[in-house]
Amino acid sequence: MTTRWPLTLVVVVLTIAPAAAQWLQYPTPGVPRDSYGKPNLAAPAPRTSDGKPDLSGLWQLDTSCPPQGCEGVNQVGDYPVAPEFRNFGARLPNGLPYQPWAAALVKQRSEQNGKDDPVTLCKPADVLRLLTFPPPRKLLQVPGLVVILSERDVTYRQIFTDGRPLPKDPEPSFNGYSTGRWMNDTLVVETNGLREGWLDRRGSPLTEAARITERFRRVNYGRLEIEVTLDDSKAYTTPFTVTLNQKILLDTDLLEYHCNDNEKDRAHLVGK
Repeated sequence: MTTRWPLTLVVVVLTIAPAAAQWLQYPTPGVPRDSYGKPNLAAPAPRTSDGKPDLSGLWQLDTSCPPQGCEGVNQVGDYPVAPEFRNFGARLPNGLPYQPWAAALVKQRSEQNGKDDPVTLCKPADVLRLLTFPPPRKLLQVPGLVVILSERDVTYRQIFTDGRPLPKDPEPSFNGYSTGRWMNDTLVVETNGLREGWLDRRGSPLTEAARITERFRRVNYGRLEIEVTLDDSKAYTTPFTVTLNQKILLDTDLLEYHCNDNEKDRAHLVGK
């Protein structure tokens, strides 16, 4: 199903989407290849010296939809946009399990075409929203730490895998505080200490009570599966899980991009 997006949404996508030029045709080292010399994305995932799957790479959310379609569209101009960007629960059979007040808030924000979206205002996005943005993200895995570099506003996130506990009463921040542990070939990440924010363009709320569990699994060389479970009892009636499949990007890299250096439309976004 193809949905026509309001102008404000298109503008927001454009404000978070840098030019697609990137560092074109700079070869990614170590790519497995088939007998024809083409990248073999189905090859086994690489591993680090300690035998764990190596999550490192440049990744972008896979925007493909099932044959029956999915809510929203996955293209604005030449830039792919996943349905989760607009509605984080787009692929859940019953949608997001809002508390009544949260459902009313989402309705209000949707009717205003998201003109008060923090992304529209060039504010930092929260940890989950960064995973649904069109611009890519780079994962770097080293002993004791996984770092996620996001092209949008050149932000970073640290996931500590050195055994430290989560802070008990942290100062809320956009990315929160994350620790990870390996369970076989899956990196299980727990995050707390988040600021209030928006999960998606519709305005699905995220409160400071939120606790996020992510499971990172590199299925093969070309695919990274991130299973996200959000437990936020202030805004939702029950925890829910969304899977965000990522595809690897080869022969390219991140470019510096700052929303405030490009944004010229905010004053014209008046909603309905």
